[in-house]
Formats: sequence, C-alpha cells, structure tokens
Amino acid sequence: GSSHLPQQLKFTTSDSCDRIKDEFQLLQAQYHSLKLECDKLASEKSEMQRHYVMYYEMSYGLNIEMHKQAEIVKRLNGICAQVLPYLSQEHQQQVLGAIERAKQVTAPELNSIIRQQLQAHQLSQLQALALPLTPLPVGLQPPSLPAVSAGTGLLSLSALGSQAHLSKEDKNGHDGDAHQEDDGEKSD
Repeated sequence: GSSHLPQQLKFTTSDSCDRIKDEFQLLQAQYHSLKLECDKLASEKSEMQRHYVMYYEMSYGLNIEMHKQAEIVKRLNGICAQVLPYLSQEHQQQVLGAIERAKQVTAPELNSIIRQQLQAHQLSQLQALALPLTPLPVGLQPPSLPAVSAGTGLLSLSALGSQAHLSKEDKNGHDGDAHQEDDGEKSD
C-alpha cells in the first residue's frame, strides 16, 4: 500500500500544476482583454478631451466675436445719434425708420445671410483651387481641399440647423413675412 501513495501524490501534484497553469492562462487572457479595453477607453478619453478643447476654443472665439460686434453696434449707434440732428426733418424720419427696421432682423433673414456668406466662401475656395488644364506629371497629386476652419465649420453647422428651422417657418406662412416687409418698404 505504501508504493501506491507516492504515485497518487505525484498525480495530484501534476493535476494541481495543470490546474494552476490553466487558471494562470485564463487570468492572463482576462488581463489582456481588460488591458485592450483600458487602452481603447484611454484613446476615447483623449479624443473627447481634444474635442472639448476644440469646442471650448470655438466657443471662446464666438464669445469674443459677439462682444466685438456688440461694441461695433454701440459705436455705430453713437455715430448715428451724433449725425441725426444735422439731417433735415424728413431725412431724420427716414433714418430713424431704417434704424428701427435694422434692429428687427429675423432669424430667417440671418439664416439667409449666413447661407449666402457660406456659399460665397465655398465658391471663393473652389475658384482659388482651380486645377491646371495641363495634365500633372507622373507622381504629382492635385491639391486637396483645405481643412475647414472652425468659423466655417460653425457657419455650416448653423446653416444646416437653420435650414430645418427655415423650412418649418416657410410651411407656417413665410408669405406673411413678405407682406410685412412690403408694407415696411411702402411706409418710407
């Protein structure tokens, strides 16, 4: 019976080693998958941080531009107020009416202006990139479109959002706005 015991002990030790090896391989596979997931999350985090910085910079730039435009409006109003007394009574009334109409700009008008500016900007970019009529030498690539700047990107986002808004207003009675504008022009 004593010769049977070392064989059993040897078998259980070998079994235990195999089990430990299997568990180690399982833990190693789990570690590898968790490491890949962690790397993926780290790259997503850095991408999100990059987007955050980009949007922050755009927001800051827009805020500065908004304050700049507000200051320009304030100064132009001051100039108009200084010049207005020197005009004849008839001209004063016309200028005051024009100033009031200018203050009542609507969202559809702004959207239309933004769309026109965006189209003009894109057209000027395309004209600047006019491809040569002669074929390019072997190995040369034609110039690619330049990267869209943050301001242009915002204009295009604004134009896209405004198109949906404008189409809703067109359905709800854009003709009424046209009649109001015609009435405003007749009162001059």
